[in-house]
Amino acid sequence: MTATTRQVGEREAREVAEAAREREWTRPSFAKGLYLGDFDLSLIHPQPHAVAADHAVRGEEFIARLAAYCETLDGLLIEREAKIPDEYLRGLAELGTFGIKIPVEYGGLGLSMSYYGKALMLVASVHPSLSALVSAHQSIGVPEPVKMFGTDEQKQRFLPRCAAGAVTAFLLTEPDVGSDPARLASTAIPTDDGTAYLLDGVKLWTTNGVIAELVVVMARVPEHEGGRGGISAFVVEADSPGITVENRNAFMGLRGIENGVTRFHQVRVPAENRLGREGDGLRIALTTLNTGRLSIPATTTAAAKWCLKIAREWSAERVQWGRPIGSHAAVAEKISFIAATTFALEAVLDLSANLADAGTKDIRIEAALAKLWASEMAWRIADELVQIRGGRGYETADSLAARGERAVPAEQILRDLRINRIFEGSTEIMHLLIAREAVDAHLSAAGDLAAPDADLQAKAKAAVNASGFYARWLPKLAVGKGSDPRSYGEFGPLAKHLRYVERSSRKLARQTFYGMGRWQAKLEYRQGFLARIVDIGAELFAMAASCSRAETLRARDAAQGESAYELAAVFCEQARLRVDHLFEQLWSNTDDADRRLSQQVLDGKHSWLEAGIVDPSEGTGPWIAQWQPGESTAENQSRRYR
Repeated sequence: MTATTRQVGEREAREVAEAAREREWTRPSFAKGLYLGDFDLSLIHPQPHAVAADHAVRGEEFIARLAAYCETLDGLLIEREAKIPDEYLRGLAELGTFGIKIPVEYGGLGLSMSYYGKALMLVASVHPSLSALVSAHQSIGVPEPVKMFGTDEQKQRFLPRCAAGAVTAFLLTEPDVGSDPARLASTAIPTDDGTAYLLDGVKLWTTNGVIAELVVVMARVPEHEGGRGGISAFVVEADSPGITVENRNAFMGLRGIENGVTRFHQVRVPAENRLGREGDGLRIALTTLNTGRLSIPATTTAAAKWCLKIAREWSAERVQWGRPIGSHAAVAEKISFIAATTFALEAVLDLSANLADAGTKDIRIEAALAKLWASEMAWRIADELVQIRGGRGYETADSLAARGERAVPAEQILRDLRINRIFEGSTEIMHLLIAREAVDAHLSAAGDLAAPDADLQAKAKAAVNASGFYARWLPKLAVGKGSDPRSYGEFGPLAKHLRYVERSSRKLARQTFYGMGRWQAKLEYRQGFLARIVDIGAELFAMAASCSRAETLRARDAAQGESAYELAAVFCEQARLRVDHLFEQLWSNTDDADRRLSQQVLDGKHSWLEAGIVDPSEGTGPWIAQWQPGESTAENQSRRYR
């Protein structure tokens, strides 16, 4: 084993991930109930509004100032130069953008998640690299974990700097560590006197790492006398001796992102810079992500709104076969999808942000669903826009402008949105994380019945306990409000969709039970089945959010409410088709055949199929770069904007 790779078995990897989970459910969760067949609309409607009047005034004033400033920025310049100008960052700092959620007593604006989402939508509409910078700093960078887990001294020391514009970053990923933190190889060795740690390691894809002044670093502390060790979190000064930004990475999209590779060599970190206890690092990271993931729905909603605007204006202007292309059914179907889904995206964002602000519900599943669903649907929307634009959708904005046409960066938005299906948990990992939480009640009830290494006696005892749980739970899934045509009447024409959600929630719970009964401990390996379970819940969540938002808008403004009802109704019709299809696929699919063929491909059985091409990547380097501890030999790419 080298210092660059930590060999970990499957069992240890699972134990590390499981230990970092927040296991208790002390507050109600709408989404958790949704997966258990308990559709409790009262948990999300009327939507909670925890924003005081004076807070709203301050929030609206800030958003107005930010909007005016964003009008002066040139997103195409960022795209062209693959860099955010320093003066743009200074302007955002002067407005307080780097301290939106930081409490006023620490120099921040002290605004809610709702206003934070609105701010991200604005800066994302200029260029997504701006929202990536702001969210990486404030959603998962130093401010959030320090605010949640820091001591009073740490808050006084770090938060005012962050609010004033000190850009921060979150460093977890390594060349051989992605969603499996058990492989983490970076180390933090306590000094003999216990006053500091010596940090060694290499971190990959450090968003904001190139220009960061402060970073949160996850590193493994060995067990030692006086400390339990484990993966721990540290706030580190980015200009500390021994830190080198060895590369500024370039990507398919987000061309202004300040993302790098950062090496730590014997970096001395004061013990008072450790967040929480030793071994709390992953728990801190996962808890921070619970609300941090809501930055993705904000930026994707902004993209969807822009796509809708361009699709509407272009489809009315472009004439083919004697009619505007929007009048042709093939394009009209795409416009309908874009409009309805944009409404739902904003509904999911608003609901999730309101729930986060209220703080009375457990939103770990809601936030994960919002991230998962929003990233997938926004990508589809952008793809449809490129199709509507035709050849112009594939052409760059600069090329369009050079020949005298409107500079519409449709191809750019497609490239920029693609990363959201990977950021902060890929779609595949999100499916597994959400599924783990969604089936938690089943696993708790089953106990050793779902444990692959339990003996027969333990399984027999667990079966008795499980039978008691299911004897109480299953009868509740037989009937519900969705079976009563009078239910949810206050939602008018949307009531039928809420009844569908309620019925589907119970059906979803039954199907999960059937899967648990069929595969038991092997259910975790049925990732296709679990992914569809999760996706059904995501669509039901979006439907409920859309109906709630439509009714909220109707109560506030009758004219806008009528429009909202129309959008919500079409979205629900479209979502129902997707849900019905997913239910069918639960038991009628090619999962087994796919696994067999995949293994054959991996074994090389079908490698003849690859003949007849040239692979330009061959011989250019290893699949995963290996690093060795030691001093960097690369030129430091780090820079500061202030």
